[in-house]
Amino acid sequence: MTIATNEALLGRAEAAAQAAVALLPASSPLSVGAPTQNLDELTIDGQAVRARFAGAAQGEVAIIVTQDLVEALANSPMGSLDLSQAVRPALEAAAATIGPVVVDPGQVLEPADAMGQLVTANGLLVPLTGEAGVQAVVGIAIAAEVVGDRDGRDNAPPERGERGGQPAFDLLHDVEMEVTAELGRTRMSVRELLSLAPGAVIELDRAAGGPADLLVNGRLIARGEVVVIDENFGIRITEIVGPSDRA
Repeated sequence: MTIATNEALLGRAEAAAQAAVALLPASSPLSVGAPTQNLDELTIDGQAVRARFAGAAQGEVAIIVTQDLVEALANSPMGSLDLSQAVRPALEAAAATIGPVVVDPGQVLEPADAMGQLVTANGLLVPLTGEAGVQAVVGIAIAAEVVGDRDGRDNAPPERGERGGQPAFDLLHDVEMEVTAELGRTRMSVRELLSLAPGAVIELDRAAGGPADLLVNGRLIARGEVVVIDENFGIRITEIVGPSDRA
């Protein structure tokens, strides 16, 4: 690799860690350390979630957390919580710094295995440190990137299963997708969540009368207004979200 390539990889690893750190469950603020491939510097007792991503680039992303967080999730007042789901927002945020990508569900591994696989794939590991030392690690490895021409088109030849350069989408017509209408979002601490009671009001990040988001498998594709159809709620599409806005 050239020096420029090394600098680009370092920058991407740091950006991925910065994006992930804001979404990781932690008892105290975490700071982003220097990217490394030295496994001896990152001994951590806990578990890792490693996932592959594809889209604007192909590669792997992983988040390793301490055993304290693993045990806290397992003994949550709301029951045992899945580690993969708890760190998924951070995984997706880290991968999204590369470009528009789709992250697979991921798998739980031992920390040494996950970090070793990323380093073998020429990836970088970024420690997240707190008052007690290294509290988490973010790792990312990029295997390939999609390079387009000046018109934004992919220079690669059509792959098998494509017709005239367009994907054979008719193969997907009968695939069922989960469609969700979202009125708004908010972030709450576990303390605030446990204090909820009947009659409590939760303020969302959406103005009254604003459009609702329409998501397919968790991905924003359109916006619309809430309507009532007979005795059921519905959503009237007012805007289709383009790929650039979706990213």
